[in-house]
Parts: sequence; C-alpha cells; structure tokens
Amino acid sequence: PVEAAHRAPGERLNYSDVSLDAVVEAVRDLSARIDASDEIGGLLHGLDGGFVRPGPSGLVTRGKPEVLPTGRNFYSLDPFRVPTPAAWRVGSRLADLLLSRYLDEEGAYPENVAMYWMASDIMWADGEQCAQVLALLGCEPVWREGRVRSFTIVPVEDLGRPRIDVTIRTSGILRDNFYSCIELIDDAVRAVAALDEPEEMNYVRKHTRASGSTDRIFGSRPGTYGNGVSLAVYASAWKDEAEIADVFLRWNGYAYGRGRYGAASEEGLSSQLSSVAMTFNKTATDEYDLLGCCCYFGTHGGLTAAARTLGGRDVPAYYGDTRDADRVAIRSLADEVRRVARTKLLNPKWIEGMRRHGYKGAGDIARRVGTVYGWEATTGEVDDRIFDEITRTFVLDPEMKRFFEEENPWAFEEIGRRLLEAYGRGLWKPDDDVIDGLKEAYLEAEGWMEDSMGSSGEVQGGAIHAISLADLDEWRKNDRK
Repeated sequence: PVEAAHRAPGERLNYSDVSLDAVVEAVRDLSARIDASDEIGGLLHGLDGGFVRPGPSGLVTRGKPEVLPTGRNFYSLDPFRVPTPAAWRVGSRLADLLLSRYLDEEGAYPENVAMYWMASDIMWADGEQCAQVLALLGCEPVWREGRVRSFTIVPVEDLGRPRIDVTIRTSGILRDNFYSCIELIDDAVRAVAALDEPEEMNYVRKHTRASGSTDRIFGSRPGTYGNGVSLAVYASAWKDEAEIADVFLRWNGYAYGRGRYGAASEEGLSSQLSSVAMTFNKTATDEYDLLGCCCYFGTHGGLTAAARTLGGRDVPAYYGDTRDADRVAIRSLADEVRRVARTKLLNPKWIEGMRRHGYKGAGDIARRVGTVYGWEATTGEVDDRIFDEITRTFVLDPEMKRFFEEENPWAFEEIGRRLLEAYGRGLWKPDDDVIDGLKEAYLEAEGWMEDSMGSSGEVQGGAIHAISLADLDEWRKNDRK
C-alpha cells in the first residue's frame, strides 16, 4: 500500500485504487524516515574519518521516498538510463503541448526552440527535458535492460509535423556529470540533419545547410561555470538588451557534443540564436523556482535577450510545468513569474517564515527581489504591479521596515537600490506616491547603516552609472592630460 501511494513520475495513478489507509501509511512512512535523518551527525562522522553510509538522491515530491533519511552520502543515478520510460512519456507530452501553444499563438511551427538544460532535469526528473528534445527532433529512445542504447528516427510522414531544431545552453553541472546525455542529443541532431528530407519538414537540416554546422549544445568555457549575464546585471554593467546579448555570446559560445568538448563556437551560437522562435525552461518541483537563483534569469533571460537581438524580432519565452506528471502544462514566462511571486515571494506565510530566520531570512528576501529585477532586465516580462507590491510589502510597510532595520539593514538597502535602479532604467513605472516613499525609505536606510558603522561621510546614493568601453577610453585620455 505504501508503494501504491508513492507514485513514480510519469506513471498515472488511479486514485480510486488507493485507500485512505494507504495514504495514512505512506505519510507515517515518510514521517519515520524524516525522524531518522541525521545530517549533522553524518557530517561530523565523516569529518572524523568514519564511513558515511551511501544513499540515493532525488525529490520526495517526485515519487522517491527512498531519499530519506538524509545524512547519508548520497549518489545520483545511472546517466545511461536517461531518459527513463516515465520521463519519455512526460517529455514527449511536454513537446506536444509546447508546439501546440506556439502554433495557436503564432499560426506556424517554431523552426528553432532554445532552452536552458539543467542537471536538475536529470537528477530530479530522470531526463524529462532530454526526452522533450528528442521528441522535438522526431526521435524516440531505444531501451535495453533499462538503459538507453540508441534512438530511432520517426518517419516524417508518421510524425505529422516538421522536425524542430533546438539550441541548448547546458549548465556546467550537467556538462561535467552527465556528458553521455549530451552525446545522445548530439548524435540525434547529427542523424536528423543528415536526412534527405525537404527543408520545410526538417528545420535541423535547413539550418545546418545554411551554417555548415551541427553544433546545437553550448555552454561556458570548459572548467568554468556561470553565464556571465547575471554578473553583468548585478554589477549594473549593461545599458541595453544588445549588451546583455553580447555578454551571453562571449560567455557561452563553446560547443559540446560527441568528440567535441568546449570548442570555441561563438559564431555557431550566434547563427543558431538568429533563427530561434521561442525560449524555454521548466519546473519539476515547488521546492525550487525561477526566483531562487540568478542562474535562471542569467541563462534563460540571457538566452531570450540574445535571440531577440540577433533575430531582430520578439521571441516569446515559455515555462513548462511537470510538477504533476498527470497535468503537464505550458505557460508564458510572465505567467510563471506571476505564479511564483504570488505563491512565495509575496505570500504572507512565506514572508513570516523568512522573518523567523532573522538575518538570513532578510537576505533571502533581498536575493529574490534581485532575481525579479534580473528577469525584468533580461526579458521585460515582469509586471509593474509585482514591483509595486514588492515595494509596498518590504519597503513601505512599517512592520517589515522595523524587521530589516533590526535584523539586516544591508538587505533592506539592497532591495531599495534594485528597485531604484529598475525605476531609473525605465523598467518599472510606479505611481508617484510609491516612488516618493521608496526614495525616502532608502535615504533612511542609509542613515541606519551609517549609524551602525559608527562612521560619517558623504551619503552614497543608489544612482547607477553604466560605463562603456568608449567612456573608459575617453577617461584614460583625460587622465593622461
């Protein structure tokens, strides 16, 4: 009965077959596993030279209760089993929904889908996005004894639509831990590009013939991590979308595939991005979301900015949702930002939880506000209303202001500074009373900080000045004089 209540991702569950007793037993099983967790004990035992027992990794919410108890030396999975049959069912469904959404809105199939491929897709979802890419190409995995041995190419007449090209920005963790998955996709791309099919039914072949390259998977330079864009955004070292696109190209123009590891291919990435029709990422759990880390806006947002700049047209951004394998969904990036902001960042219960963590909680709030700003800077997909609510909730509310003043005034200053930058760059158009209140609160916060540091001096305002290379050359000339 416990196994009946715990459902594997992609496996449909007939709820009428699961009794209330089975659900209660499953909950008790999870509770016992949680109580048996001993992370600090495991860490100390390992530091003392002891043997830390191994255990599987994954997410309980993805049907893997065996990851509990924690405190063990967790291992990942067999990458040669990716994608699993369950992940294939979800991923192929995801591909169909994405194409259907675009077809309904644009009246045509997208020639090229750009996406951010993270290691979490493999470690948490057994390769749902890997399966999605294969489905877009018109390929299907072939399993033997549970392992993916090869793939088959679906005849285009059976596919019933064109083969969709892909441009993938892989994360550094995926590249360094699951290279066999990269090779699988690369093999499929090359095989599809070599098919003797009309270009209007095979966009991979069309773009390969135009560019002379089958490079489709890109990332940062070998041995490095990061996308470059989040650093530029947080440092305010950008003026417009074109500069964000330039940063993205310079940082991520390295191609990966079978027999090709981090080859310099900025031109290849540029060529691919110029034909991108949409960008995509997905969520598989509520435990993590697109406001939780700068890598999301830096990569997916940077990818979108680069595609728009190089393509010279608007490129819509989408987000997939496979939290419930029975209810796979596609929504716009703007809708996903609204969903996460409403259910977490601006949720009174979540805010109260952050307040219980004092200094750290205040810092986490500031970090999420920073990622909201990052999404607007890279994509322009954040509503003014979200910025308005952030300001009213965290800056203008007297109780929250006292919380930040007592626990972490630096976090308050950072929130205010990012909001002022959004306003100064024209990314956010608040009402006069909101912006006036924000400016007043920010000056007050600078007073707190000066008092706490016990020093005096000029007030450092939140104005941002982006300096270009031309400005720097001019400064050097004047300095020599």
